[in-house]
Amino acid sequence: MNASNHLFDFHPDWLAHTLASASSDLPETKRQLPNGTQVSRKANGVLWLTPPAGRENVNNEALIVSAGVHGNETAPIEVLNGLVSELFAGEWQLGCPVLLILGNPPAMVAGQRFLDVNMNRLFNGAHGQAKYKGLPEARRAQFLEEMCRQFAMAHHGLALSHYDLHTAIRPSKRERFALYPFVPGRSVPAAQCEFLLEAEVETLLLQHQESTVFSSFTSSLLKAESFTVELGKVEAFGRNDLRRFRGIERALRRRFSGAPAPQARPPFDRLTVFEVVHEVLNTGPSFRFHVPDDVANFTQYQPGTVIWEDDETSYRVGTAPEAVVFPNPHVPVGQRVGLMIRAKNEFRAG
Repeated sequence: MNASNHLFDFHPDWLAHTLASASSDLPETKRQLPNGTQVSRKANGVLWLTPPAGRENVNNEALIVSAGVHGNETAPIEVLNGLVSELFAGEWQLGCPVLLILGNPPAMVAGQRFLDVNMNRLFNGAHGQAKYKGLPEARRAQFLEEMCRQFAMAHHGLALSHYDLHTAIRPSKRERFALYPFVPGRSVPAAQCEFLLEAEVETLLLQHQESTVFSSFTSSLLKAESFTVELGKVEAFGRNDLRRFRGIERALRRRFSGAPAPQARPPFDRLTVFEVVHEVLNTGPSFRFHVPDDVANFTQYQPGTVIWEDDETSYRVGTAPEAVVFPNPHVPVGQRVGLMIRAKNEFRAG
């Protein structure tokens, strides 16, 4: 029996097996590919890949790549599935340890962002809160944290990176952008900026505080260089124009295989870096948010524009233009309604 049939129970590929087994508690199973790569299916939707012991790890790194934490964000899932199929077909050789994760298989089957609770608010230990007790998505988040811990410990001494891949329902003035989780005293390495450009991601937003998203967990607790990467528009399985995702596909294939980084070329040689200047919170019954529900991420507002107000205070754009990201006024009192950001600097590759 070949490795694919053993690991994926005769389904045509990893994705088909993951969807068919979405509600199953699968045991760990292992196989070796003909080229010596070790593949361990740790659970449904989780593959731990290890190159042969004698193969040089040119970039001295280990990679965690996740998709499908939101089940309806299908394009990155299809990209990872395609890369796994290429590896199993012997089209390229694995050059470093890789942990691949399809985050929320039941939501993937349902075509929904989540079933009970937004999984990307359950990391950094948030899954342990009493209100999430017994929820499958909380158990899955806890399990994924443990998988990442084990992977990081097994490859201590290697540079660890995590890319959590997403697409968005809300339109964006900047189609592809990455978010860099906040860790005190840390700045983005140039090599990571160059990788984002290689993946055709031209915008980076620096987060201003720790959070409960997946990439914040791996950066804060595992000391990984982690990013949440938004890659385009939400579509159903089979309806994605994967040509629009060639950048991330090529960049990940190159990293997985241990090839050297290519020379940056226009237009993907400049990365615009944004910083948060104001967090909009729902202050209570008199809170009024003056941003339309359908506004695109990175929509810019001119100095003096009133963004929100209540009966006691208001927020106006400062002396330089600011843009809004993740606007959502339909949240409980005290929760985040959106972020106001402005361009901080520009990274130029090379």
